[in-house]
Amino acid sequence: MRILAVDMGTGTQDILLFDSSGPIENSVKLVMPSATTIAANRIRRATEAGQAVLLTGVIQGGGPCHWALEDHLKAGIAAYATPQAARTFDDDLERVRAMGVRIVSDDEAAALDGTARIVLRDLDLDAIRSALAAFDLPGDFDGLALGCLDHGNSPPDYSDRLFRFDHLRRVVEGENDLLAFAYLPEELPEYLTRARTMLAGAAGVDGGGAPVVFLDTGPAAALGALQDPQVAATEEQLVLNLGNMHALAFHLRGTHIYSLYEHHTGEMTTEQIEDFTERLIAGTLAQQEVFDSKGHGVFYADQASSGGQPFLAVTGPQRGRLRGSRLRPYFATPHGDMMISGCFGLVLAFAARYPQHREEIERALAVEPAATPS
Repeated sequence: MRILAVDMGTGTQDILLFDSSGPIENSVKLVMPSATTIAANRIRRATEAGQAVLLTGVIQGGGPCHWALEDHLKAGIAAYATPQAARTFDDDLERVRAMGVRIVSDDEAAALDGTARIVLRDLDLDAIRSALAAFDLPGDFDGLALGCLDHGNSPPDYSDRLFRFDHLRRVVEGENDLLAFAYLPEELPEYLTRARTMLAGAAGVDGGGAPVVFLDTGPAAALGALQDPQVAATEEQLVLNLGNMHALAFHLRGTHIYSLYEHHTGEMTTEQIEDFTERLIAGTLAQQEVFDSKGHGVFYADQASSGGQPFLAVTGPQRGRLRGSRLRPYFATPHGDMMISGCFGLVLAFAARYPQHREEIERALAVEPAATPS
């Protein structure tokens, strides 16, 4: 079985073409610039050339492309965007207009001349298939497992940081399991607009019959780290994913969640990462403290942990922040590859949500059988 797993981050998009017919080590892997990084580079080239930009496409991840667009507008150069593309920068189009972006219809966009045309989208299957074809690999898939971080479409005047954390808490309260974050397309909440757009980009793949699952990048990284044999061999774990933009820590017993916190990696000093992680385990980290330091929040889902020191594993592209740390973390490398941790988590989520394929996938991953979310 061939499953395309795409874990869309801020700095990179990590791609795994999982093939259950052979050793997992032989599956094709790509670590490429993220969609937002690609868009940011194209906007900055237009800025350097003094050329107006026209943004089309759909909602994708912000961050770098948002900052590039702000710099473009500060340079006094025009920027146009169709409504769906404009929602990359804010779900409220009036706020996008306030940035200085001119919102245009598809017909108006087609008539614009002299602009650098930039298509926004998180999932670019044509590019992935072209890369595979360059190495004489087929571009057909039996399934897709997709991940990104979605703040969600928050209500007016409500913090998007709190809104995202409300979502994380709501999922855990509903079912305390990392796999509860795995959604089939028809199950995705309406407010997860970025995730819904990403899955819409997979519609019709291979005749429309290929099954799809979505999993948030944070739980995906944790599920991947748990596939490292040294992590899996422990009874209780603290898995900390230090992404390029977000830091998410889970205190776990397998896939059962005792507590979690989420923050912005760049807003935390190494000492804060150490302190917040230690106090999450101790149960003394406070919600207001996390939020006031530009983070999302902390949630204690189950106070019934052993009270001992969990095995601390770190993953993510910013894991180097904890080299030499007093936490003395283990650097998880599931299946020998840290950068694809999230993709391994995505494949495991696919197995959980499509039980007819579970045995084949779990046998190839050589992991313990996953629970099926109710």
